[in-house]
Amino acid sequence: MESKLLMLLFLLGTVACSANDHRDPSVVGYSQEDLALPNRLSDLFTSWSVKHRKIHASAEVKARRYEIFKQNLRHIAETNSKNGTYWLGLNQFADISHEEFKASFLGLKPGLARRGAQPHASTAFRYENAMNLPWAVDWRTKGAVTPVKNQGECGSCWAFSTVAAVEGINQIATGKLISLSEQELMDCDNTFDHGCGGGLMDFAFAYIVGSQGIHTEEDYPYLMEEGYCREKQPHSKTITITGYEDVPENSETSLLKALAHQPISVGIAAGSRDFQFYKGGVFDGACGTELDHALTAVGYGSYNGQDYITMKNSWGKNWGEQGYVRIRRGTGKPEGVCDIYKIASYPTKNVT
Repeated sequence: MESKLLMLLFLLGTVACSANDHRDPSVVGYSQEDLALPNRLSDLFTSWSVKHRKIHASAEVKARRYEIFKQNLRHIAETNSKNGTYWLGLNQFADISHEEFKASFLGLKPGLARRGAQPHASTAFRYENAMNLPWAVDWRTKGAVTPVKNQGECGSCWAFSTVAAVEGINQIATGKLISLSEQELMDCDNTFDHGCGGGLMDFAFAYIVGSQGIHTEEDYPYLMEEGYCREKQPHSKTITITGYEDVPENSETSLLKALAHQPISVGIAAGSRDFQFYKGGVFDGACGTELDHALTAVGYGSYNGQDYITMKNSWGKNWGEQGYVRIRRGTGKPEGVCDIYKIASYPTKNVT
């Protein structure tokens, strides 16, 4: 069984090398040579463990992780054999089960708005009458996107999505790209949001408005866990926003109108193994059953007839396309692939 899986992986790598898109020639994150050299899958697991600095507490733990690794590798190989518009690869999540992944690395909680007070977003949609949208937008090339960050084993995606959107509008308004503090939201925005336990971007925007700003990442660095709130720091810089607005639900056109003007916080149903191991391409595969993760839309475009929206994730650069994912658009589904048009919002700020 192991030899058959290795052969499948090698053949997939050979096919991928001749692909006419941006497909990684190592469909599982390793070169053809890497896949041809090991005599056993255990050697591939060892090299992967070294690459991702995985340390196992005991032989029993290592054996259990190895079995999960093989199951995940088989899913990656079988998915890539279908030769779709996207492909999967080995990443830092390869030795954890899908249930463990969902429990530790997601974190969007749209239900908070039902259990607590409703976020008071403006009822206006300032981009409603936007016309003549550019055929493509990439806020990374416009200098409005900070480098990809890593939330780690903590359900703080909502904080990273919020911060990325605020970083974007602040750069657009002031011309200065400043990395801001997810940790402040983790520690201080706790009326309705719950740190590693999950949260919602609108509540986080409301916190920033009510607190007269958010600190920089340099002054308030990320800890990957909830800490003591240090909201008031003398002689430290804060970045303000004037408010926030929701994008009309289930409207691709509305999201594109907003995204043409600034980065947008977006909820997504990311609880699938395909999304867990996404490596590249235009994603239109299996999604989760509910909105459970938060990303930041930073552009849109088209490649080989495939229209997509570019999303910034917070799982580090080893995931996806250097930390980004392209989600297919133009499918005709009101909610979009993985429900990306259900919950989207953005901060507002006066131009200075």
